[in-house]
Amino acid sequence: MLKKRYDLWEAGEYTYPMAFGFQPNIVSYLHEDTEKARPCVIVVPGGGYRVVSPSEGEIVAKKFYDKGYQTFVCTYTVNLTGTVPLKDQPVKDLARAVRYIRKNADLFGVDKEKVAVCGFSAGGHVCGSLCVHYEELKEKNSEYANLSAAPDAGILCYPVISAQICGDSESFKMLLGETVNPEELEYVSLEKQVTEKTPPCFIWQTATDELVPVENSYLMAQALKERGVPYAHHVFSQGKHGLSLADQDWAEENYGEPYTMEQVAKLVEQVRNGAIPCTDEEKKMLLAAFDYNDADEKNSRPKCEPNREVQIWPELADCWMKEIFGKKRHMLRPSVSASGSSEA
Repeated sequence: MLKKRYDLWEAGEYTYPMAFGFQPNIVSYLHEDTEKARPCVIVVPGGGYRVVSPSEGEIVAKKFYDKGYQTFVCTYTVNLTGTVPLKDQPVKDLARAVRYIRKNADLFGVDKEKVAVCGFSAGGHVCGSLCVHYEELKEKNSEYANLSAAPDAGILCYPVISAQICGDSESFKMLLGETVNPEELEYVSLEKQVTEKTPPCFIWQTATDELVPVENSYLMAQALKERGVPYAHHVFSQGKHGLSLADQDWAEENYGEPYTMEQVAKLVEQVRNGAIPCTDEEKKMLLAAFDYNDADEKNSRPKCEPNREVQIWPELADCWMKEIFGKKRHMLRPSVSASGSSEA
């Protein structure tokens, strides 16, 4: 396995003020026979637009690597303290990641016409945003300007979708700030932005998700159906938010390297050193939640159990992608089953 980090932005291109030296990046998990062009999955973890969660990063990339894909984990910009709204920076990070991989497709052994994005929770909103807004994300850098940012498929895992109906308000506060106008809410409500040009999507969630209501998934599936976009929609009967792979490694927190927490680690260091103004109470809360030098913090968290029903989703997504990537887009038409899922 070839594992390597690549920064996405060149000098002077990235200016988010709360980065403190962090650079959005991708980490590759590549098969060594890179002369063979394989389909690609870009994994985009969640975290409420406050963090980029390690629990949905490396272990997911390795799962799809084992299925024959070239995989990457995208660490995008987040807003831990809620002080500087992100606006479109996270989706711009992912758009650059797609273009970066297509630009270097020969080096990475990637089929540039088979690039999927796979996002969780707020990361699902990043991926969904790219799926519906890719045409508007123009490139100023001439090296990438002629490369498409459009995913060939989107995998949306317990995704944040709607800012207007049953949405995750905290995620949208980190994205847009405390004061927003109706036009902004409309723009980030993905079910209202789907068009016939939206890539095919695979969506899954649990009916008992306590943080992001399952209605988010239904809204997106309905929008895709109405516009003739191929999709699959799976709702599992039970399980909490943030299940990731829902397997034994996830339950035991064997997530792999926590490199997705780099921006948060840099910000926590600034808080610890007093470089970021905050009250003693705010400082205490931040350090307690995100100080990964605290060895007792992991042991104090409640233990998780695998969810055998949900564990099947990567196999379902793999089968779906093989169908999607095996057909010409213009030949695809969704055939809706009795359960509401499409069968391409």
